[in-house]
Amino acid sequence: MTAEVTPTATPDLAILFQAAAAYRGEGGKLPTAALVVDALLAAEKAAKQERLTYDFESLVGKWRLCFATGTRKVRQRGGIVLGKGVYMPKFAAAHISFSQTSEADLGKGEIGNQVQVGPVLLKLTGPAKYLGKKNLLAFDFTQMQISLFNYIVYNGQIRSGKVENQDFYTQPIAKQAFFAFFLATEDCIAARGRGGGLAMWIREGNTNS
Repeated sequence: MTAEVTPTATPDLAILFQAAAAYRGEGGKLPTAALVVDALLAAEKAAKQERLTYDFESLVGKWRLCFATGTRKVRQRGGIVLGKGVYMPKFAAAHISFSQTSEADLGKGEIGNQVQVGPVLLKLTGPAKYLGKKNLLAFDFTQMQISLFNYIVYNGQIRSGKVENQDFYTQPIAKQAFFAFFLATEDCIAARGRGGGLAMWIREGNTNS
């Protein structure tokens, strides 16, 4: 198992920690979206330069999406650039969760992604695998559950769940959705998605559900 290296305290990390604390309502003012985007980019660059690695255990738990950026295509450059970042509205609580299977030493686990707006809860779950040396977590959503006032109204497989769990673990990561994590602390985690966008989640509770 790769030894975990903790990020060096920097002004950029201080901005991210301030954003997490303020979003949780622990006092202080939310940094501007532009400051958070710059801080995320700086943290990503530092993680690469310092070759930081994080164990899967540092991601396990339930996290609330706090901040995210979109992306837009740039034809002249033949690629994408980050869109403006936004704090997620409090009325639409979006959470992601990671849990380990009995084969955690192989980086196998499960992912959950849920959004709740009022009495409606949409939850997606599926297998996940973690490549610790690269801080990459690949995943596939295979189950969907919809609840209304805590009553399950739908629970079934998702057609986009391309493969059975066992096949998922043997597929090359290049063919899968993934997050490339560059920050993992007790309070927050941050990653770049396959599409190029950045996201930061904050710790909520101690459960894996």
